[in-house]
Amino acid sequence: MLIGEKIKNICKKNKVKFIINDDPLLALKLDADGCHLGQKDMNIKIAKKILGKKIIGITCHNSINLAKKAIKAKADYIAFGAFNQSKTKKTKHVASVNILNKVKKFTKTPIVAIGGINSFNYKNLLLNNANFLAISSYIWKNKKYKPLKAIEKLK
Repeated sequence: MLIGEKIKNICKKNKVKFIINDDPLLALKLDADGCHLGQKDMNIKIAKKILGKKIIGITCHNSINLAKKAIKAKADYIAFGAFNQSKTKKTKHVASVNILNKVKKFTKTPIVAIGGINSFNYKNLLLNNANFLAISSYIWKNKKYKPLKAIEKLK
């Protein structure tokens, strides 16, 4: 069994959406719930032809202009970040909660916050109009807590 299929089953069991990063063709192959596209990935119009009605989200870094383009292209969600330094990726674009509040004024499109999110800073993002959080290193590279314990700290 492919690792993607194992992860899909874990997501289904826990009632969590299974979103593939950067690869609409893999998302289709695995029958994922959707795909997340970075600015250098496939164009959303092509991805929509491949995935149909599946979820497609777009990285907008810290740009209102990119957000407006993604909304116009009918992205299912828009993602901003990094809000903090991360162990997952080198931080090229820094975002602040101001962008979440500005974007929320002109769209109902769900907003995802990403980048260095942990048990100390996640609430501030949710209180400032982030609808969802993308959390990686706090869960998977945490030196203090194993993944399940790290997740419990976010409740």
